[in-house]
Amino acid sequence: MDRMYRVQRHVYDLTRHCYLLGRDRLLRSLPAQPRGLVLEMGCGTGRNLIRLAKMRPDLVLCGIDASEAMLGTARTKTSRAGVSARLACRLAEDLDQARDLGLDRGFDAVYFSYVLSIIPEPAAALASAWKLVRPGGVLGVVDFGDFAGLPGWFGRLLTGWLALFDVRPKPELAAMLADLAGGGAGELTREDHRAGYAVLFWLRKPAEQGK
Repeated sequence: MDRMYRVQRHVYDLTRHCYLLGRDRLLRSLPAQPRGLVLEMGCGTGRNLIRLAKMRPDLVLCGIDASEAMLGTARTKTSRAGVSARLACRLAEDLDQARDLGLDRGFDAVYFSYVLSIIPEPAAALASAWKLVRPGGVLGVVDFGDFAGLPGWFGRLLTGWLALFDVRPKPELAAMLADLAGGGAGELTREDHRAGYAVLFWLRKPAEQGK
């Protein structure tokens, strides 16, 4: 990951805004309580955390990323923006919130923004994130959709281009999230964006009984 992003991190935000659609939609609709605890899985350069801090300055923000190079950029950018965020270099499936972030309570919201399409084990990452969500909290995912409403040639061209960067849209994310929601463990909602170009999922945990 560091080899991939050592150079890319300097131009990452300039090049991604034109095709990573739906990120701000997720941030604007993030259903976190006032002063809630929020974690971004794969925070990259800190772009989303900075945006979220401006939208919701009351939130307590955390972020992890597998690339220490990207986290270096995130630390610099959040500091310059006056944003306080706890950051750690860790894989989603290996995160220990007490050890890595100094926290001993569950998160009001955990989200992935165009991360699951670039990691080899998205099911493991989702399962790990789901365990970190407190009762009544949410797991959010925005990523490439199935391109169902777009011309076939466009979907094939985009898929081929993304593969050059080891990015592979995963239509199976819906099934993975449905598995986590099974047996009443959560309530799953889906919103397709731009004719299936992007998809936004929310998976909400039931609140504890009596609360």
